[in-house]
Amino acid sequence: MKITVLQKNLKQGIFVTSSITGKNTNLPILNNLMLSATNGVIKLSATDLELGVSTTIRGKIDEDGVITADAKILSSYVGLLPNNKIDLQTSGTELLLESESYKTKIKGELADDYPLIPELEKENYYEVKINEFKQAVSSVVFAVMFNENRLALSGVLFNIDGETLTMAGTDSYRLAERSMKITSNITLAEGEGARRIIIPIKTLQELARIIAGDFGDNKDVETIKIYITDNQIAFSFDAIEVVSRLIDEQYPDYKQIIPSQFKSSCTVSREQLMRAAKASALFSKSGVNDINIDLIAEKKGLVVSAVSGQAGENVTNIEAKIEGVDNGVVINYKYLIDGLNNISSELVKIELVDGATPCLLRPVGDDSYLYIIMPIKK
Repeated sequence: MKITVLQKNLKQGIFVTSSITGKNTNLPILNNLMLSATNGVIKLSATDLELGVSTTIRGKIDEDGVITADAKILSSYVGLLPNNKIDLQTSGTELLLESESYKTKIKGELADDYPLIPELEKENYYEVKINEFKQAVSSVVFAVMFNENRLALSGVLFNIDGETLTMAGTDSYRLAERSMKITSNITLAEGEGARRIIIPIKTLQELARIIAGDFGDNKDVETIKIYITDNQIAFSFDAIEVVSRLIDEQYPDYKQIIPSQFKSSCTVSREQLMRAAKASALFSKSGVNDINIDLIAEKKGLVVSAVSGQAGENVTNIEAKIEGVDNGVVINYKYLIDGLNNISSELVKIELVDGATPCLLRPVGDDSYLYIIMPIKK
């Protein structure tokens, strides 16, 4: 292989692909990136056997070829090079790099033993707006935690029903749900219902990282195409493709825990509630993280409080619009703050049945998002 690329293009390609490497001690070649030049295309790829990421970069190909090299060394070294042309060529299992006064040899490995990233059939696809998708993913994944005993909860549910994609994620203590528009070229068979798949949290975190980065010269990328098979999913945008296995489990029917009717509701400033929660958090019990949320109709206010035998106590009164009866719940302040951080509206609505049922938060003026916190029982 013999190619010439710009440093910024190679650096960007390494940024996109290298994050998932370096975590497999049983198969050392997975610490490497694969660099190939074939059929007029320069491509970088990486995989951890569950997730694969690939991207193409612009450059000049003098000789086709392929090699794998340590991702960490390659990333660190290329990052130090001047923003100019880099000549790369292979010599056996070595990758030679030359740029201005910099010359180096990086020991690599032949690509024969490097696992292939699956190629999914690309005839049928879904499509979403990239910025909306990024926001939706961010507003759900924080509520998910890897659980080897409950693999279904280690991913995010994608429920595709007509032109609506609903994402849901939970760790069984709180749940986030976001709906957004999705289009498709797929014609459903008569009687075919919604499509439900579970995507590993790691896949979506990696996807969000790539989207959030400066992912190439094309700043006008507006959509992501999504391809789904029975056990895999691919996300494709710009010159990037992320391929992942799906979680083959049944996602719990979380709708059952969402109350259909409430006895009380409160509309309050998100910023004031955030400040009050952080103040009371200083006086919550260590390890419990409990704060009290009380809706007082007569006072037309929300009271956030906490008591600690060691630290003392705190009570914050916030002006709010209260509907229904006086009510209250004890919740984990960390979960409340997490939810508020993922709501962008100025006002939030809190809905309660009683202190023993889930507390529901919604952004005022946005029906596409809801967040549920399970109560701490007194």
